[in-house]
Amino acid sequence: MNKEIVYSKKAPAAIGPYTQGVKAGDLLFISGQLPIDPGTGELLTGDIQTQTKQVMENLKAIIEEAGATLEDVVKTTIFLKDMNQFSLVNEAYGEYFKDNPPARACIEIARLPKDAQIEIEAVVLVKN
Repeated sequence: MNKEIVYSKKAPAAIGPYTQGVKAGDLLFISGQLPIDPGTGELLTGDIQTQTKQVMENLKAIIEEAGATLEDVVKTTIFLKDMNQFSLVNEAYGEYFKDNPPARACIEIARLPKDAQIEIEAVVLVKN
Protein backbone atom coordinates (compact mmCIF):
# COMPACT_ATOMS: atom_id res chain seq x y z
CA MET A 1 0.00 0.00 0.00
CA ASN A 2 1.38 3.37 -1.02
CA LYS A 3 1.24 6.52 1.06
CA GLU A 4 0.30 9.64 -0.89
CA ILE A 5 0.34 13.20 0.49
CA VAL A 6 -2.75 15.26 -0.36
CA TYR A 7 -2.47 19.04 -0.43
CA SER A 8 -5.01 21.67 -1.51
CA LYS A 9 -4.21 25.32 -2.07
CA LYS A 10 -7.87 25.98 -1.21
CA ALA A 11 -7.26 24.93 2.41
CA PRO A 12 -4.86 26.46 4.93
CA ALA A 13 -1.29 25.20 4.98
CA ALA A 14 -0.21 23.07 7.92
CA ILE A 15 1.00 25.06 10.93
CA GLY A 16 3.38 22.34 12.09
CA PRO A 17 5.24 19.21 10.99
CA TYR A 18 2.24 17.45 9.44
CA THR A 19 0.34 17.44 6.17
CA GLN A 20 -3.25 18.31 5.32
CA GLY A 21 -4.02 14.74 4.36
CA VAL A 22 -2.52 11.33 3.70
CA LYS A 23 -4.07 8.79 1.36
CA ALA A 24 -3.28 5.16 2.14
CA GLY A 25 -5.03 2.65 -0.09
CA ASP A 26 -8.66 3.71 -0.42
CA LEU A 27 -8.63 5.81 2.75
CA LEU A 28 -7.81 9.49 3.16
CA PHE A 29 -6.88 10.68 6.64
CA ILE A 30 -7.31 14.44 7.02
CA SER A 31 -5.48 16.27 9.77
CA GLY A 32 -7.56 18.38 12.11
CA GLN A 33 -8.70 21.57 10.42
CA LEU A 34 -9.10 24.84 12.26
CA PRO A 35 -11.31 27.79 11.24
CA ILE A 36 -8.47 29.39 9.30
CA ASP A 37 -9.19 31.40 6.17
CA PRO A 38 -6.92 29.85 3.51
CA GLY A 39 -6.65 33.19 1.68
CA THR A 40 -5.30 35.15 4.63
CA GLY A 41 -3.95 32.41 6.88
CA GLU A 42 -5.79 34.06 9.77
CA LEU A 43 -7.97 32.36 12.34
CA LEU A 44 -11.61 33.42 11.96
CA THR A 45 -13.20 35.12 14.89
CA GLY A 46 -16.91 35.31 15.44
CA ASP A 47 -19.59 32.83 16.30
CA ILE A 48 -19.08 29.08 16.45
CA GLN A 49 -21.32 28.43 13.43
CA THR A 50 -19.19 30.67 11.20
CA GLN A 51 -16.08 28.93 12.49
CA THR A 52 -17.61 25.47 11.95
CA LYS A 53 -18.52 26.34 8.35
CA GLN A 54 -14.95 27.49 7.66
CA VAL A 55 -13.59 24.24 9.07
CA MET A 56 -16.00 22.27 6.87
CA GLU A 57 -14.99 24.28 3.79
CA ASN A 58 -11.33 23.51 4.55
CA LEU A 59 -12.11 19.80 4.89
CA LYS A 60 -14.16 19.88 1.69
CA ALA A 61 -11.26 21.43 -0.26
CA ILE A 62 -8.86 18.68 0.82
CA ILE A 63 -11.44 15.96 0.15
CA GLU A 64 -12.09 17.28 -3.36
CA GLU A 65 -8.34 17.52 -4.05
CA ALA A 66 -8.19 13.76 -3.37
CA GLY A 67 -11.03 13.10 -5.84
CA ALA A 68 -13.79 12.47 -3.30
CA THR A 69 -16.81 14.34 -1.91
CA LEU A 70 -18.29 14.97 1.51
CA GLU A 71 -20.58 11.99 0.86
CA ASP A 72 -17.47 9.79 1.02
CA VAL A 73 -16.60 10.83 4.59
CA VAL A 74 -16.86 7.80 6.87
CA LYS A 75 -15.75 9.29 10.23
CA THR A 76 -15.14 12.68 11.77
CA THR A 77 -13.87 13.77 15.14
CA ILE A 78 -14.84 17.18 16.45
CA PHE A 79 -12.71 18.83 19.11
CA LEU A 80 -14.73 21.56 20.80
CA LYS A 81 -13.56 24.07 23.37
CA ASP A 82 -17.04 24.56 24.86
CA MET A 83 -19.56 21.72 24.80
CA ASN A 84 -22.28 24.29 25.51
CA GLN A 85 -21.97 25.19 21.81
CA PHE A 86 -22.64 21.60 20.71
CA SER A 87 -26.12 22.30 19.32
CA LEU A 88 -24.87 25.29 17.30
CA VAL A 89 -22.02 23.21 15.89
CA ASN A 90 -24.53 20.47 15.00
CA GLU A 91 -26.64 22.95 13.02
CA ALA A 92 -23.71 24.18 10.92
CA TYR A 93 -22.12 20.71 10.57
CA GLY A 94 -25.47 19.22 9.55
CA GLU A 95 -25.67 21.54 6.54
CA TYR A 96 -22.74 19.60 5.05
CA PHE A 97 -24.05 16.09 5.86
CA LYS A 98 -27.77 16.15 5.07
CA ASP A 99 -28.11 12.47 4.05
CA ASN A 100 -26.21 9.50 5.44
CA PRO A 101 -23.89 11.41 7.79
CA PRO A 102 -20.62 9.79 8.81
CA ALA A 103 -19.81 8.24 12.15
CA ARG A 104 -18.63 10.92 14.56
CA ALA A 105 -17.19 11.67 17.96
CA CYS A 106 -17.26 15.06 19.67
CA ILE A 107 -14.81 15.77 22.46
CA GLU A 108 -14.55 18.83 24.70
CA ILE A 109 -10.96 19.86 25.23
CA ALA A 110 -9.16 22.53 27.22
CA ARG A 111 -7.26 24.20 24.39
CA LEU A 112 -6.69 24.02 20.63
CA PRO A 113 -3.86 25.40 18.47
CA LYS A 114 -4.13 29.17 17.96
CA ASP A 115 -6.78 29.14 20.73
CA ALA A 116 -9.38 28.07 18.17
CA GLN A 117 -12.87 27.14 19.35
CA ILE A 118 -13.21 24.08 17.09
CA GLU A 119 -11.13 21.58 15.12
CA ILE A 120 -12.40 18.71 12.97
CA GLU A 121 -10.51 15.76 11.49
CA ALA A 122 -11.91 13.24 9.01
CA VAL A 123 -11.45 9.83 7.43
CA VAL A 124 -12.69 9.54 3.86
CA LEU A 125 -13.22 6.62 1.46
CA VAL A 126 -11.59 7.53 -1.86
CA LYS A 127 -12.94 5.36 -4.68
CA ASN A 128 -10.41 6.03 -7.47
